[in-house]
Amino acid sequence: MNYEVVQLEEKTVAGLKIRTSNHNPNMVRDIGALWEKFLGGGVYQTIPMKENENTIGLYTNYESDVNGAYDVMVCCEVEETKGLAENIFAQTISAGSYAKFIVRGNVQTAVGAFWAELWSMDLDRKYSGDFEEYQSGFDKDHAEIHVYISLNEFGGNHG
Repeated sequence: MNYEVVQLEEKTVAGLKIRTSNHNPNMVRDIGALWEKFLGGGVYQTIPMKENENTIGLYTNYESDVNGAYDVMVCCEVEETKGLAENIFAQTISAGSYAKFIVRGNVQTAVGAFWAELWSMDLDRKYSGDFEEYQSGFDKDHAEIHVYISLNEFGGNHG
């Protein structure tokens, strides 16, 4: 799977959050319900001062690595966090080195296949914050998703 190493500036995001792990039998269902609440439940529309129209799936606050618990946020990038509703969480995505992958296709199947392949790759992951950035104007069957995986400063080999 091909990627490029990019340097990202710090981003601030706002949205909904849950805690889960890859060993949680309800993980896929729980994350799907979070997306449904964010997009279908009208939460996205209530967030002020968006930087752009992209939607982000953020994986952060890792307990350890692929085996530990982590937070999942469904969110969008914001200019500032003033005026957020009580049930909306703000989070910072750290500046640094990221492996950037471009995934195209059906939102669920393409992203699921991406993560299955990523877990078998030899990347020097930092586990500080990884995210999927769904480009604006996508439809769920023909999406373009930019996936950023946080790397230690000298991340693994290009695949």
